[in-house]
Amino acid sequence: MQTPSDRHAYPAHWEADVVLRDGGTARVRPITTADADRLTSFYEQVSDESKYYRFFAPYPRLSDKDVHRFTHHDYVDRVGLAVTVGGEFIATVRYDRVDERGMPASAPADEAEVAFLVQDAHQGRGVASTLLEHIAAVAMERGVRRFTADVLPANTKMIKVFMDAGYQQKRSYEDGVVHLEFDLEPTDRSLAVQYAREQRAEGRSVQRLLAPGSVAVIGTRRTPGGVGRSVLHNLLGAGYTGRLHAVNSSFPAELESLMGVPAHRSVREIEGAVDLAVVAVPAERVPEAVAECGDHGVQGLVVLSAGYAEGGAEGLERQRALVRQARSYGMRLIGPNAFGMINTSEDIRLNASLAPELPAPGRTGLFAQSGAIGIALLSGLHGRGAGLSTFVSAGNRADVSGNDLLQYWYDDPGTDVALMYLESIGNPRKFTRLARRTAAAKPLVVVQGARHSGAAPTGHAVTATGLPHATVSALLRQAGVIRVETVTEMVDAGVLLADQPLPAGPRVAILGNSESLGLLTYDACLSEGLRPLSPIDLTTEAVPEDFHAALADALADDASDAVVVTAIPWVGENGAMQWPEGEALGSALRSAVTTAPGKPVMVVHFELGGLADALSAASATSTQPAATVRRRTGAAPADPEGRPGALAADSGARPGVSAADPTRRPAAANPASREEEDATTTTPGAQESHPGRIPTYPAPERAVRALAEAVHYAQWRRDAADPGKVPEYDGIDEHGAAGLIATHLKDAEGPRGTTLGPSETAELLGRYGVTVRPGLPAAGPDEAVRAAERLGYPVALKTTAPHLRHRADLGGVRLDLVHESQLRRAYAELNELFGGPAETRPVVQKMAARGVDTVVRAVVDPAAGPVLSFGLAGAPSELLGDTAHRLIPVTDRDAAAVIRSIRTAPLLFGWRGSAPVDTEALSELLQRVSRLVADHPEVVGVSLEPVVVAQRGLAVLGASVRLAPAPARGALGPRSLPAY
Repeated sequence: MQTPSDRHAYPAHWEADVVLRDGGTARVRPITTADADRLTSFYEQVSDESKYYRFFAPYPRLSDKDVHRFTHHDYVDRVGLAVTVGGEFIATVRYDRVDERGMPASAPADEAEVAFLVQDAHQGRGVASTLLEHIAAVAMERGVRRFTADVLPANTKMIKVFMDAGYQQKRSYEDGVVHLEFDLEPTDRSLAVQYAREQRAEGRSVQRLLAPGSVAVIGTRRTPGGVGRSVLHNLLGAGYTGRLHAVNSSFPAELESLMGVPAHRSVREIEGAVDLAVVAVPAERVPEAVAECGDHGVQGLVVLSAGYAEGGAEGLERQRALVRQARSYGMRLIGPNAFGMINTSEDIRLNASLAPELPAPGRTGLFAQSGAIGIALLSGLHGRGAGLSTFVSAGNRADVSGNDLLQYWYDDPGTDVALMYLESIGNPRKFTRLARRTAAAKPLVVVQGARHSGAAPTGHAVTATGLPHATVSALLRQAGVIRVETVTEMVDAGVLLADQPLPAGPRVAILGNSESLGLLTYDACLSEGLRPLSPIDLTTEAVPEDFHAALADALADDASDAVVVTAIPWVGENGAMQWPEGEALGSALRSAVTTAPGKPVMVVHFELGGLADALSAASATSTQPAATVRRRTGAAPADPEGRPGALAADSGARPGVSAADPTRRPAAANPASREEEDATTTTPGAQESHPGRIPTYPAPERAVRALAEAVHYAQWRRDAADPGKVPEYDGIDEHGAAGLIATHLKDAEGPRGTTLGPSETAELLGRYGVTVRPGLPAAGPDEAVRAAERLGYPVALKTTAPHLRHRADLGGVRLDLVHESQLRRAYAELNELFGGPAETRPVVQKMAARGVDTVVRAVVDPAAGPVLSFGLAGAPSELLGDTAHRLIPVTDRDAAAVIRSIRTAPLLFGWRGSAPVDTEALSELLQRVSRLVADHPEVVGVSLEPVVVAQRGLAVLGASVRLAPAPARGALGPRSLPAY
């Protein structure tokens, strides 16, 4: 900690756990006066060459004066950060504020000189790039806007770190030194680089867990029974291709093997590397096991042990200590209280879970927070003949989360579809960003449990967002997520998306041997918003050849985009039920698909034994990736962030594990290569099509529901190719608005901020071209008359009671008052109903043109970030919840979509002969409010109610704005793992 003379207290919020490029973890924190010994030890381990690059001269050791200078900071003009693993320094960075002459600043300046030093053994892990993000965030917080750095020309790695960061920069060469200057304001390029590095690092950390070269099961019993022995049995039964070790401190010294696996009393006794440890010991013994793993260099942990946050406050603290301990050794952690994980790749065959059998190989990734739901999903997929690529059940999700799996699946060539069961979304802002990027490359299906409890289930490491479930669902759909309500619907959608192409449109051909079943399918299509063609009845006398011919015709017909086949047994001549041979019918349908691939095909059947198995075996011999004609519907995935080139920077090939030696420890991601790869690789794209399995369903409603989700997702993919733009409007004074905000916050008391008064609200909104129609206070009827004469008749009279001021239906508003006598009579009525304190006294407002009353709101949710909401005023939005939401900033296409997406939208477009209103003006208003909130993070709430949209133009009749100090680090802050 710092001495009393230091200008600022220790900034604990600068501490962060980070994932490095090779998938290992480290901790970034400010350097303190207590770090003298750590700094000295760190410096002694740095090579002479690296010391020379840092100080431009031979500098074998640090003097006492140097140590004091490098460990004493004021955390404003002089700041030092360190990266630690196991509590020891592996890298440092420091900035010193300088003036325009490059000298130490005697007064606050916006420029600082920055310098790094990375231990040679950790170079190439992305340490310097990570430190640059964190020191830049610190500098911006302290008012520094520009960094300078002097680097020797031979220090090419450090030059590349600066050049690849994506900041606007200048480069010059003088006196044998490369001089770099760069602004710290985030750019599209710097954000793209940051997100690309985040994806590679977090994806690599999951890949190390799922593809270990060796596994140790800690807590394996000698006798049958117990979790540890079950996992070891499952690993052996799956045919795991790496090295296995059984570990238990109670093993006798003479025990050399167990179940044919080498036995050890401690992980420390194992010769050679251990990549993954599965921990199945009582919770009180887990810290000892983790310490042994950390000392041995284990890369990751799966903790199956219970007794953590699911058990209360004591368990929660034990869980926090577990995460801190694992991360201090550079390990990622699945669990605790986890069910385990699976990788069906033939090169790995990993079943480090409590599932008794390894699922069939497939191209679907599955993540479940609940072990019980995970079991149900595995069973459901198995029963439908669907295989898996990978499966993770994270239990309490203290470290590895769904976000990490999205990072891994995004460019995993073995996964075409991602399924996720989530009981809480702790960071919706990041989740929606990752989901949007993933959905641009492959379908993502999500079902959210615990939707109505308002909190995350006991034991989960994160708290649930405060946003309503409907809002979160709307934001996820905006990001391209296929939102379903049940795990059954997830399986239904998953089996379709995994093996069939995406439909090019909503037109559905229906054919089969049951007229009634065809009509049920037809009705289901209409209910889901699809466009069914007239069902084709093959009659109950149809044979497999008839199905083949009808399906081939439907696939070749340009009038349809998808085909639903229905099949039932038929009644024979003697009145008995007859079943066609399932294998023959399945073969006929598969054969028809091969004649004209490109459209999704689904089969609804009742009591046709063997048909599902025959159809699910269609691709058993195929070696190509699954069902990717869907890729043709969207061409190249669009930039999901709405920024040029960002998507390309978010992608990148992730190194895998060589299949040549499956027992070999997976190599780090080019550990000896340059400091960071160039972030310009391509997005996972289209793969060749093959017939795939044909999914079957027991009811038409389930099949059509899954198809409808595929249709909506395909449309989202097409729309994502052109996400729109954030237009520039006249009349926006960003600088003036910033000045007003700073003035109002300066006068506010405490960090809670302030709600602006009517005049201050109108002034701030006016800086963004939003005009609020003024209302003049009327303390009495004479004042009301004078106000009306000033504004001009006709006028409205409104009470100022917050719950009544916009509610004509509750008697709080009198409209269309055209002369003085009407106004005085209205004033008397309101005074009789709501008279009393001054805060309920009426105001007089000029009448707006007739139109549709709407509501526009923006709120900054701590987890999801800024959200724009729109709906019609009154009952539609308040009672029926008919409100649409979009993440800010919204594009012109977002604004148009949000207006049309509410159920009552027809009222805006001329319902039943009424005149349509000016939706273009409404769209512009939405985008101006979005710009205000996006430009100024201090604006945490905006409410415009009502906004009367007329045939031409609109009028904002009421408005409020809430301000609060901006967080020290916003959504664009440096990469870090969730704090714990």
